[in-house]
Amino acid sequence: MWASASTATKIGLQAAQPLVIAQVRFAVAGIVMLFFAHLVFKYKLPKGKEWKQIIIYGLLNITIYLGCYVIAMQEVTAGIGSLSIATNPVFISFFAVVFLRQKLKANVLIALILGTAGVFIVAWPLMEDATVTTPGLFLLLFGMMSYSVGAIYFSSKNWGGLKLLTINGWQTLLGGLLLLPMTALTYDSSKNHFNATYWSATLWLALPVSIVAVQLWLWLLKTNTIKAGLWLFLCPVFGFAIAVPMLGDPISIYTIIGVFFVLVGLFLAQRKIKNANS
Repeated sequence: MWASASTATKIGLQAAQPLVIAQVRFAVAGIVMLFFAHLVFKYKLPKGKEWKQIIIYGLLNITIYLGCYVIAMQEVTAGIGSLSIATNPVFISFFAVVFLRQKLKANVLIALILGTAGVFIVAWPLMEDATVTTPGLFLLLFGMMSYSVGAIYFSSKNWGGLKLLTINGWQTLLGGLLLLPMTALTYDSSKNHFNATYWSATLWLALPVSIVAVQLWLWLLKTNTIKAGLWLFLCPVFGFAIAVPMLGDPISIYTIIGVFFVLVGLFLAQRKIKNANS
């Protein structure tokens, strides 16, 4: 489900502006999650400083990360979008050094270099025909960094017993609202067609991806953080498997080498962490 987000976004971009897709995605996902959290399951509302934490988390995880992501997808292929998702554990490890004062281990540095190099290797031949642009690639990586900082922020805060569905619902809805001024400022009615293509892509992003996939991911993190990270190895594989038949994304020797670099980097990072915790 998570790996399908890039392909769904590229399909949605055929019918609408990126922020228009994102805005409706966040609104639908947030409202659905909060309906179940507070009206069905009767979970408690956030209070006090928890609201501030949710707003900051939503800013990092929704407004900046997914806002940059959906704009960048205009300039990169769906396969590269999925490949970038797999670099998150490495960025998270790196930012843990910066913000949590953890020691920078050699495996994290090597993994960061390999992962970044892998993304650029896949993108290099695609830049010649403008399938991938340099600004799009850097915007995508900037979004990934914001997501990683958000993950560090989430793990470092006391959430006062709030349920994951409550946190996810409010951060998605509020993060979308923070994006609303930019969406309104850049809106062009001639570029938006609310047809079957738009709604199929947007609802897929809202329901299976923003709700089901993210909830499963948060559950995996709570169950076993180390094993959860290993599942991200599948994102590039499934991402290209979905993008090639549906969008005709090219597969070349650069693709194979680049994906190999990312997977080796992730393996080194996860292997070391696993050994350290065994």
